[in-house]
Amino acid sequence: MTTTTDPAGVRPDPDLAVHLLRLGDDALILGQRLCQWITRAPTVEEDLALSNIALDLVGQARLLLTRAGHLDGTGRDEDALAFTRSDREFTNTLLAELPNGDFATTIARQLAYTHYATAYYEALGDCPDPELAAFGRRAAREVAFHRLHADTWTERLGLGTPESARRMQRALDLVWPYTAELFDEDGPVRRLVAAGTVPSPAPLRPRWEESTSDVVTRAGLTVPAPRWRARGGRTGLHTEEFASLIAELQSVHRAFPGGSW
Repeated sequence: MTTTTDPAGVRPDPDLAVHLLRLGDDALILGQRLCQWITRAPTVEEDLALSNIALDLVGQARLLLTRAGHLDGTGRDEDALAFTRSDREFTNTLLAELPNGDFATTIARQLAYTHYATAYYEALGDCPDPELAAFGRRAAREVAFHRLHADTWTERLGLGTPESARRMQRALDLVWPYTAELFDEDGPVRRLVAAGTVPSPAPLRPRWEESTSDVVTRAGLTVPAPRWRARGGRTGLHTEEFASLIAELQSVHRAFPGGSW
């Protein structure tokens, strides 16, 4: 019996391709959102900090999207996946695409994502696939620095002025309904977890709740208790502002299709 491989010599694995594409889309879209702060951050130092975080995320996205393109049997590279899909074909969580809002909203989004990503990538570092394990360990170290940045700013805003505390609390209340989607599992993820290919995100939620709650409490703020939860991003159902974000991301490729630099 002959096994078909993609042009890179990798045996297709549709479930793992779906999972890695989702992780890559999270990183790519969140990186694109953070890029929108360039020249607009509160200070020059923060302009550089958010730019560097965005670069780390785009670097992670490149590796994840390339591997996904090999595993889905199409051989698409990171550029094809980033620049030629429609907005409905992206599978990032709604959290990653939330508009930046004010600085406190961006920090709340970072707080939620980085505590999840650090935990998940640490777990991925123990997976049996040596390439994925190496990626997980490296990504966990990078995101741990992003988490420290978010933690520091959450406390700084929460313990700052009455206005900064009000804005930080409002940001947490806005962002928290979007966090549950990070831990959702569906058919592809359940099959991968059952096979021992990747770790399950669901058991990480208590750890995430504990670590984020600790930061929020230290900041003198209240941990939100959402009465609703967002979902849909993993299946291509996105927020109203998402199409314009994708148009911005893909604008150069659309203007100069096939161009190279």
